[in-house]
Order: sequence, then structure tokens, then C-alpha cells
Amino acid sequence: MKLTILGPAHPYRGGLASIMETMARVYQRRGYEVDLCTFTVQYPSLLFPGKSQTVTTPAPEDLTIRREVNTCNPLNWWRVGQMLKRERPDFILLKYWTPFMAPCFGTIARLARSNGHTKVLCQIDNVDPHEKHMIDKPFNRYFLRSVDGFVYMSDEVYRQLVAYTDAPALFSPHPRFENFGERIDRAEACVHLELDPAQRYALFFGLIRDYKGLDMLLKAWGSMKRAGKTQGRKLIVAGEFYTAPEPYHRLIAEEGIADEVILHDRFIPDSMVADYFSACDFLVLPYRSATQSGVTQIAYQFSTPMVVTNVGGLAEIVPDGRVGYLCEPNQTSIAAKVEQIWQGDTLERFHANCLVERERFSWEEMCAKLLEVYELVK
Repeated sequence: MKLTILGPAHPYRGGLASIMETMARVYQRRGYEVDLCTFTVQYPSLLFPGKSQTVTTPAPEDLTIRREVNTCNPLNWWRVGQMLKRERPDFILLKYWTPFMAPCFGTIARLARSNGHTKVLCQIDNVDPHEKHMIDKPFNRYFLRSVDGFVYMSDEVYRQLVAYTDAPALFSPHPRFENFGERIDRAEACVHLELDPAQRYALFFGLIRDYKGLDMLLKAWGSMKRAGKTQGRKLIVAGEFYTAPEPYHRLIAEEGIADEVILHDRFIPDSMVADYFSACDFLVLPYRSATQSGVTQIAYQFSTPMVVTNVGGLAEIVPDGRVGYLCEPNQTSIAAKVEQIWQGDTLERFHANCLVERERFSWEEMCAKLLEVYELVK
């Protein structure tokens, strides 16, 4: 079979590119002819909140990656769509995570599948975005109705998806990020990050956006400090701001926790991810809303326990009391569970359970599920 994966890939950075490249390798091992068709322009600079969209590391030698797609140029969408129509892959695999991509992806998909042979499949992260805009629904409708079949990663996404399309859709949970390697020695990780190994660390990891609830976690930490519950403990915040940083800086000062918050407010390269998840005791995701989270799958890769809010699909991924704790999206509940996870042998038990639980999050399973969808629409 011939397969084209359309979406983020090298030189674009981040978890989405890692996902698409990993899936390409799985299909290559199965004997498929695979190429990745990625962007010349992903986001216009004015709309991108981070500092850089790309990495400077060499391209992976085991993958065929073409830079073809300009998301801002309709003439390019036509050209790429016609190109894929002529190439006639058996299916095109798209990743969909934001309505911004809908006009580009929907046009390419419609043109490519008009050859009567190529099917368009989608591994869908989100339908309704976390930060909503008036264009979301028409853009979603345009893209989602150009797709032959879907694999979704949480019930929350499925409930949103069926409002737009009745195309076949199967569930497969978000696989873990095996590309980051395995857990390393904690003392070694602390040396790499210039942390004191005598301290204990909780971790907030990932791009900082308002819906992710970092403000609630900072207030929770402040209340714990005032109650005398943070001696010998610190909070690491590792990730680039995709929102205004000033309110968070003010909150850290107002809560009096500047000496207990280690702020690494920058994009964390793949080569350093193992350090953060090996140095910390557990991950905290205080999200206000969620579908699923790739960060939980990084935690599973390193068997790192978690405290997550009971929103969206997070409870499907993090069994309460087995690999971590669920809490409500408010500072009181977050503080209570952060304090509780540090008690007794809880961390050791959760770490051991992560080693078992993580086996259900497989790239092979995800890729097999996409092939099931392909057979349904073939």
C-alpha cells in the first residue's frame, strides 16, 4: 500500500511532528510505501504565539519528507491537491487539531480523493478548540465532511465529531511518546537541569495557555506554602508561554512563592524531556478543559505519576487512585491531591502501576485502528 501522511513533520517542532513521524515509521515497518508531506508555511508569524516554529536539528534519514503545503495560500492548496490526486496514494492520513487548518486540509482532501481511488483518513485531536472563535463551526464542517473516516482518542472528541459527520470513526487512545527514550537516573537528571537532588519536585509541563489552569496550580501552591506543606518541595514549570506571561509572574509574586517555583519558560527540546520527567516526583495537569493530553502520554512513557483535573477525556486516560489522582478544576482540590500524592508510599505504587498501565497505549494499535477504518470505507 502507498500512504501519504499530511501534516507537521521535520523541520517543524513539537509533539504533533513527533506523532506523524512515529506513525510513518510504524507503517514502514509494516512494508508500506510512506512519505510525509509537510509545510512550507504552517502558521503566519502574526498568528504564531511562540518564538520559533522549527528546529535546527538534521532531518531524520529514515523518512521521506517533502515540504509542499502553504496553509495561507489557496493556490498552493489546489496545486498540492492535484499533485496527490495524480500520485494516487491508497490513503492520505491527516492530523487535525485546530480549525485554522480546515480550509487548507479540506481543499486538499477534496481534490485528492476526487480520483476515485484515494481515501482520506484523520487522526483527530480536537473538534472544538479550547479557545473558541466564530469561524470554528463552518471551518470544522468544511474539513470534517471531506474525510472518509476517523480515529478519535477520547469520548469527548467523539461526541463533538458526530455533530458534523456520520463517517466511520473508531476509538484508539493516544499512544505514549516512545521517541523520548526511557527514564534516567534521578540524580543525573537533576545535574542536567541544575536542580538540587535533595529537594522534591512537582512538574507542570507543556505550552502555557490559559485553559491549562497554571494560575490555579500557582494559587494552590501558595495555599500549601501558607499551610506549611511545601518544605523541601518545589514546583517546576517547564514550557513556552503561548499567552501573556505577565499575569503569571504577578501571581507568583502575590502568592509569595517565587523561591519555590522554578520557571523554565521556553520550548523544551526533545533531548531534554527525559530530564524533566525523571527529576520530578509527579506531573500536574490542572486543566480547565481538555479532550485528551499528549503530556499524559509523556508521563506514561517515563512511568511518572500524575495529578490531573477531571475534565474532558483525562479520566479515561488516568485511572484515579491507580497511576495518579483526579481532582476538580479549582485550587482547593488541586492542593489537596498534590499534598496527598506525596504521602506514604503512594508515589512508589503509582510508578509501578504506570509500568503496567502504559502498555495499552501503543502506536501499533493506533495504526492498526486506522487500517480498520480504511477497510470500512474502502
